[in-house]
Amino acid sequence: MNDPGDPPGPVPGLVTLHVWRVPRRRLPRVLARMAVDARRLRRVDGVRFAKLLGTGTGTGFGPTDADPTRWAALVAWADPAAAAGFDTGPVARSWRRIADAAVRVDLRPLHSRGRWSGVAPFGTPSGGQPDAGRPVLALTRARLRPARALTFWRAVPPVAAALAQADGLHCRFGIGEAPLGWQGTVSVWRGTADLTRFAYRHPQHRAAITQTPVKQWYAEELFARFEVLGVAGDRAVLGWLGEDVDRTCGAGGG
Repeated sequence: MNDPGDPPGPVPGLVTLHVWRVPRRRLPRVLARMAVDARRLRRVDGVRFAKLLGTGTGTGFGPTDADPTRWAALVAWADPAAAAGFDTGPVARSWRRIADAAVRVDLRPLHSRGRWSGVAPFGTPSGGQPDAGRPVLALTRARLRPARALTFWRAVPPVAAALAQADGLHCRFGIGEAPLGWQGTVSVWRGTADLTRFAYRHPQHRAAITQTPVKQWYAEELFARFEVLGVAGDRAVLGWLGEDVDRTCGAGGG
């Protein structure tokens, strides 16, 4: 792992988000997979950065928000060719055996700032715009300072409620590496303008941005924005039920 002071690495050739829907009765098998596959995933050829993640509803970040039926992997690849074999590899096969439904989202990094586990996993993208008509995915991730956690959790509900009603939002859910203190969100938007409008013009979200440096909630944080290149599988796993995904994204990533 790089030192926190190291310069960011190169921009990945492709980032993939894999999400699985697993019946509650298979939770023991899920926990076994989480324990074993995190290391296996990082050793796959072409993987630059990878995290196995639990998910939540996105309405809060406490234990009651966790969704034990949905699990995810986020992977940054050296190039698309390296990513092509993931779905037939041992990690994906092990999850497919226990999942009822799955979806893969292929992503091109547009912007990234901050660090995750001490590194900048998406490099320093040029800040480009998505191709016309393509959705964008926003990823936030933070490690809370324990002493600041309570004030953070109190600030979340108004922002989450506003996000659920935001214009141009296709879907959103929480992600986490641990039940408490290590969390983030994934949200998919119709386009950059919709994401920007919510992030910087919505009063609840603007208030949260203003409070962040004052309250010093985070020991580490990251924000990244991606172009959605393709969606393959059951998009309902993401909570994305609209028709736009069929019109703007290829069925299999490109």
